[in-house]
Amino acid sequence: MSEEAGPLADPVAEGDRIATAAFERGIPLRLLGGVAVATLCPSSRQDPLRRQYADIDLATVGPSREAVRRLMEELGYGEDREFNTLHGHRRLYFHDPRNQRQVDVFVDEANLCHRIDLRKRIEIVPLTLPLADLVVLKLQVVETNEKDYLDLCALFADHDLSDDDSGINQTYIATMTSSDWGLWRTLGLTAERTAEFALHLPDFTAGEVAAKRLQRLRTALEVVPKSRAWKLRARLGDRKRWYELPEEVH
Repeated sequence: MSEEAGPLADPVAEGDRIATAAFERGIPLRLLGGVAVATLCPSSRQDPLRRQYADIDLATVGPSREAVRRLMEELGYGEDREFNTLHGHRRLYFHDPRNQRQVDVFVDEANLCHRIDLRKRIEIVPLTLPLADLVVLKLQVVETNEKDYLDLCALFADHDLSDDDSGINQTYIATMTSSDWGLWRTLGLTAERTAEFALHLPDFTAGEVAAKRLQRLRTALEVVPKSRAWKLRARLGDRKRWYELPEEVH
């Protein structure tokens, strides 16, 4: 189907259409969130990890904002001009009137429960953020819901840990937390809860694989050398809140 035909009804197919169009034009615009997981993980499209997808989330970098706005208009999207004028330095918002769906574009970073800088990672792979970044963006959610657990289980069931971006880059993830106790705490807690969720999946084989890989990631987080700042913050522990509650765009 041509781009002029407008947004597709299937959010996964539509996410692929947007990301492919951006890649072909050399625009650093990459999928993240559930649609990115569905793109990279076959198990996410089958029971017991199958789920419904609603909106599409993407990431870009500041210098490409205007190119992204032009592309989204070309692909059949309207934009919230007031929001994008006020907040476009960190986030852009577009809407699909045909399918009643929204598209959020994070600019430079995802500032949710924790601030995750995406600028140096945006062009490592063609259509999505790298696996490690998808994992971090899911694990950093403090108030995790079933959709997050299913996405994480799909990522860890389908992809092994590695020391580079050919798999889930555990070295990159562990290094991120070596000077940030709060991020380390959240990732470890969410990984533990996800492993428990995985072991209760109806498909025990996939769940067991995911749980074992999550445990290996937790081990990597434990053994990575920690900075002085990390050790100072660790003294306070859970007595002081270490995360933010993500804001809602609309």
